[in-house]
Amino acid sequence: MPYQGSRRDLLKLMGVGGVVFASGLAGAAKKKAKKSDVHDDFFFLQLSDTHWGYAGVSNPEADVTLKKAVEAVNGVAAEPDFIVFTGDLTHTTNDGAVRRKRMTEFRDIVGGLKVKTLRLMPGEHDAAPDAGVAYQENFGPTHYAFDHKGVHFVALDNVSDPAGAVGAAQIDWLSADLKRVGRDARIVVLTHRPLFDLYPQWEWATQDGAKVIDLLLPYQRVTVFYGHIHQEHHHQTEHIRHHAARSLIFPLPPAGSVPKKVPLPWDAATPFKGLGFRQIAVEGGGGDPRLTELPIVKPT
Repeated sequence: MPYQGSRRDLLKLMGVGGVVFASGLAGAAKKKAKKSDVHDDFFFLQLSDTHWGYAGVSNPEADVTLKKAVEAVNGVAAEPDFIVFTGDLTHTTNDGAVRRKRMTEFRDIVGGLKVKTLRLMPGEHDAAPDAGVAYQENFGPTHYAFDHKGVHFVALDNVSDPAGAVGAAQIDWLSADLKRVGRDARIVVLTHRPLFDLYPQWEWATQDGAKVIDLLLPYQRVTVFYGHIHQEHHHQTEHIRHHAARSLIFPLPPAGSVPKKVPLPWDAATPFKGLGFRQIAVEGGGGDPRLTELPIVKPT
């Protein structure tokens, strides 16, 4: 039977069985604002690294994992305002026709989501082989900005360049975009690669990420959500918080914990261990977002 409580109660309920990360949250719950209020409470979902088209021992159920995630999202009684996919929508291939086919299949599968407002961005698997040409044909711009209920969102492309850079032109665009908002604006940045040097040996960095962070530092309320590393991870650059999301296809080991970056072994007893997606609740009155990690399939 679908849950019939309030949205705020649902956010609390969904934390059960998952991991809730909360930093600097406002203390007491505030009265719900009117729906017309641009600073209303809202929540969205972050899904990442679906790698549609992957086939291998790291996930022998790769052909159904994304579909199971769609079912899990559709099973939530209170719909999120929108869903973001932070890159690697498809698995890499040097065959342009196969790349486009995988993108079409991905689009068809996520088209089954009840929530129709999707914010997509590429990962290196989608864009690096052809500088984002096929991605743009199927999904549109690789970087963009939008505003939602008092929060300014910026999606950055740090993957179309095979070197893992944002590039001078996009940095100029970001600088101009940020000038439109006040220094006290609430800003959410969406990227695929981390903007800081998490572990460059495994390409867990952005070549010119420091330039991006320099542009963001004057703004006092910035949060970055990214993917790429296939695991939950939290980092802080001065006052800017960075949060990596789990993958929907296979987990990777912590940075530098093993000599070579290889997916963690598939466990038939717990087939979706280490995989999942994230719910991000934003309170209209302020405070940091509340992050709730959710599994693709709830443990029995």
